[in-house]
This record gives sequence, C-alpha cells and structure tokens, in this order.
Amino acid sequence: MWQEIWNTVLAEFSDILDVTQITRITLRLLVAAALGGLMGYEREQRGKSAGVRTHMLVAIGSALFVLIPLQNGTSTADLTRVLQGLVAGVGFLGAGTIILGTKQMETQGLTTAAGIWVTAAIGMAAGMGRESTAVLSTLVSLFVLSVVPWIQRAKRENKE
Repeated sequence: MWQEIWNTVLAEFSDILDVTQITRITLRLLVAAALGGLMGYEREQRGKSAGVRTHMLVAIGSALFVLIPLQNGTSTADLTRVLQGLVAGVGFLGAGTIILGTKQMETQGLTTAAGIWVTAAIGMAAGMGRESTAVLSTLVSLFVLSVVPWIQRAKRENKE
C-alpha cells in the first residue's frame, strides 16, 4: 500500500522531467516576478494601491497561464484562447483599481489599471520564453510611468 502511495506521489510530480525544463520554468517565473516587481515598485512609490506584490502576482500568474499550456503541448489555437481569456480577466482586475469620484465626476486609477494590464502582458511574454521582449516592454513602460509625467509637468510649467 505505501509503495503505491509513493508511486502515485512521484507520478503527480513528474511533470518536470529534467534539469533543463526546471531551469527554464524557474527562469521564466523569476523573470516575470522581477519585472512585475519593478512595475509595482514604481506604482508603490507614487502611493498607488496596487504595488509590488500585486504586480508580481499578476506577472507570475500570467506567466503560469501560458507556461502550463505550453508544457502540455497545447495547439496554437487553444493557446490563443488562453491568451484572450487572460487579457479579459486581467482587464476585470484592473477595473477594480478605477475609482469614480463624486466630485466633478473625477476618474482615478486608470494608469494603475493600465499598468496591471501591461504587467500581465509582460508576464505572458516571460512565460512564453520571450524574456528580451518582457524586459524591453518593462523598460518602455517604466519610461512612460516615470519620465512622461515629468515631461508633462515641465511643459505645463513653461506655459504658465
């Protein structure tokens, strides 16, 4: 009986067959986590509700949602359906960060929601083994979040 239980446990954990595969999976998840963390750190520094942990989890989850079908040898058509569902689902998560204020119908949280959406895409890229694309996308996103507001403020100050 104990041998049968042990064999079942081993069979359940046999989805990673070799060192190459475990290294690849670990690398992809760590890249997703690190890049998501960078995105979240920027948001946290600006006092936004979705910070480091939220962005890291979104990136890791997105990477997992593409890693698992890729490990199973899912067809391209099925993988595109996974990606479509992921994009829509993360959009719903991002919608939770948007607040509609009662004074002058002010909307807040759109940038954070967009950041969560981009973080999911970065996680997808990392999960699919497109680490360079994920890194480049993160750098461009951080430029938009950090440098563009500075340029906008400088332009407004010059007009005044």
